[in-house]
Amino acid sequence: MNRLQIFQVFPNIPEPLSFLEVLSRNLWWSWQVDATELFRRIDPRIWDDCGRNPIVFLARIPQSRLEALARDNGFLSDQERIKERFIELVCTPAEQSYPLYGQQGGVAYFSMEFGVHECLPLFAGGLGILAGDHLKAASDLAIPLTGVGLFYWKGYFHQFLDSDGWQQEENPEIDLYNLPVERAKDSSGRDVSVSVEGIDGEIHANVLKIMVGRTSLYLLDTNLRENPPEVREITSRLYAGDPKIRLSQELLLGIGGMRALAALEITPSVCHINEGHAAFAALEKLVQTISDYNVDLETALEIAPRTTVFTTHTPVAAGHDEYPADLIRPFLRRLEKKVGAKEDEILSWGQPAGSDRGGKFSMFVFGLRMAQHCNGVSKLHGKVARRMWSSIWPDRPEEEIPISHITNGIHIPTWVSDEISMLFERYLGPEWNLHPWNPDSIKRIDDIYDEELWRAHEMSRSRLVNVCRRVMMSQYSRRNAPKTMMEEAESVLDQDVLTIGFARRFTAYKRAYLLLMDQDRLESIISSQKYPVQFIFAGKAHPKDNEGKELIKRLITFVRKPQARHRIIFLEDYEIHLAQSLVRGVDVWLNTPRRPFEACGTSGMKAAVNGVLNVSIPDGWWYEAYSGKNGWQIGKGDEFADPGLQDAADSQALYNILENEVIPCFYDRKNGGLPDQWLKMMKESMKTVMLNFCSHEMTSEYVKQFYLPAAKQSKILLENNAERAKSLSLQHKRLRSLWNNIRIETPARDKTGPFRVGESFAVTSLVHLGDLLPDDVDVELYHGHLKFTETMDSSNLITMNVKEDRGDGKYLYGCSLTCRGSGRYGLTARVTPKGDEWIKNTPGLITWA
Repeated sequence: MNRLQIFQVFPNIPEPLSFLEVLSRNLWWSWQVDATELFRRIDPRIWDDCGRNPIVFLARIPQSRLEALARDNGFLSDQERIKERFIELVCTPAEQSYPLYGQQGGVAYFSMEFGVHECLPLFAGGLGILAGDHLKAASDLAIPLTGVGLFYWKGYFHQFLDSDGWQQEENPEIDLYNLPVERAKDSSGRDVSVSVEGIDGEIHANVLKIMVGRTSLYLLDTNLRENPPEVREITSRLYAGDPKIRLSQELLLGIGGMRALAALEITPSVCHINEGHAAFAALEKLVQTISDYNVDLETALEIAPRTTVFTTHTPVAAGHDEYPADLIRPFLRRLEKKVGAKEDEILSWGQPAGSDRGGKFSMFVFGLRMAQHCNGVSKLHGKVARRMWSSIWPDRPEEEIPISHITNGIHIPTWVSDEISMLFERYLGPEWNLHPWNPDSIKRIDDIYDEELWRAHEMSRSRLVNVCRRVMMSQYSRRNAPKTMMEEAESVLDQDVLTIGFARRFTAYKRAYLLLMDQDRLESIISSQKYPVQFIFAGKAHPKDNEGKELIKRLITFVRKPQARHRIIFLEDYEIHLAQSLVRGVDVWLNTPRRPFEACGTSGMKAAVNGVLNVSIPDGWWYEAYSGKNGWQIGKGDEFADPGLQDAADSQALYNILENEVIPCFYDRKNGGLPDQWLKMMKESMKTVMLNFCSHEMTSEYVKQFYLPAAKQSKILLENNAERAKSLSLQHKRLRSLWNNIRIETPARDKTGPFRVGESFAVTSLVHLGDLLPDDVDVELYHGHLKFTETMDSSNLITMNVKEDRGDGKYLYGCSLTCRGSGRYGLTARVTPKGDEWIKNTPGLITWA
């Protein structure tokens, strides 16, 4: 009803408890065990019923209970202790360990989704959870980072299954007033709003603010009365299926996000684009650089990419957003004047080399071309990404494609169980959660008494079983199941049985079906009386992924067999709280992707830090983490061209590992004692994650490898009216215009060989530089051991020096090569630009002999 006047009534919190309201409006509480427990102890039942949302929770607490707490010295003492910590870690300006140039600098972190807590359903899966963990780590480390995203007023879908096991979706509207959200305000105290030139017209959006510890997260919302219905729908759901809405979301996130920061008077030194969805931020950064610093496009193209970080999470080319040229052209046409380029040129920035004018615009290609600092999210994924996108840099060896990797990490305080957290506090020290990757303290995990660790884990498993029973009863109740099935749900699973968890997005390459390929063998495993095993599955399929939905249905069909009902369950509506229960309570975390399609797989890290052992394909993070002491590897990393052959081989390897190694190890209890070998592996698992895969370490790597170099570049490039950037622009322009005249002749050796190890020979090559000079280029001898006739399995570079100026732009270059080992080798020579990484990696500027 449009005539309604809206007003809100807040609970009447007694003055001694006023800090509870402050705490409820900063998501810092969500990763602090003591702060969470402070809310929970008020009323555990209401806390769970409210979905652990403190704003809703405080509104439902009876006034009499609040008045009683205001006189409870024990409660007030706990509150005061947490308040002091909140002031220290959130409100007090931290000493900047990272010189990223304060408010008029810092890092702007753009992501389509953020998973901070389940009460804020603005995430679909691992990408969003990673973004949330990144914000939390930045807060803990006092890194000046600002998050930018969209506010989806219908969030991401809730999942439930019908009586046939087919996934259904619902998108209930989120109550904004029950979230720790406020309107973002500028320095004058005015509400901030932005507008973006959309595909069909103007898009207006309010800017909302959420505090995640010290870190601010700004979210754009188009659900405004002044917007027409189709514009209001832009921020209704995460990952809208309609390409037009999806493109509008990405325009709003990137361009609207940058404009929101400008309205808030935040000028980031560095922009971090988390996946291609946010790549339009680089376009608006280009526009703002041209406008704010009064430079031309060529100069801005030297500044913006050098100060931009681009992270890709998707190892499948089809997973990257692409848009028809005709859909995006009207928007680009309106930008021509601001950018200083025609629409065809702007369009070409997002098209693979050789595309025609009508080719699709790739958000990934655009992001890659607009950022000097590009990375995948694991070592193997970096290699896959270099192979996938080598066409952007034609003639450059795959290992030199400028896409590096920083392996994802998890925010350990968020994901570790209360019991394990208390053990860490006792053995690692009270400040362990602020420096969880400290090698000296991590060694002390070995000092934890086996019995203490085992009892802590048993508590988590017992709690998980209780959670599963409640969820199963809720699922059956929703379907009006008969009384017998309701009673069965009350006793599903056993608290002392080896419990294996599989929870992730249901899509073909995740291969949830691998365990079902030999159903007789699986039934034998779950029906064993001597060594019983039980499985818990959870996960959503994308609403338009019918293949993924079919996988869920196939699993449900098996789960409903009489012999499987008690031992295998599927939990609907997988979200953060359910994920926490699973990664803390299962004994084994199962991961069966088709290699190399798992970019990272952070859920395995979350399980491992709780002492859960991974059984996984050597893909993503497990390719780096597996040591033989901290879990099990399925197969040997072979990659077959035939998917059917791959599935058959991997499924047999999985059954063999479960039957011959995992299950016997879990039940190996000498004289009825503890599983000693299992406990050793639990400790190794925990140490592996804390040392190498925590978000604090990951975020520190981003600072060291990307943020600090980019911020320093920003300062240097903009000094003295962008003098350095203008100089680089002239250098780039000169190289591009004259490069086609370069020719390098076949290298000549002073000895023909064969050679003995330790011998050396001289190599020379005549280089035709045309109007370029030796100071403009690097000439390098490229050599290495041959894997095949035309392929090197390793390559090395030796800088060649000018031996003789032969006039007319011809120079004789030479160097010496020493034979370091026996075998067959190859060599050639090449010319590349002299300059920084951005210039050296300019696509097309490389010439081989």
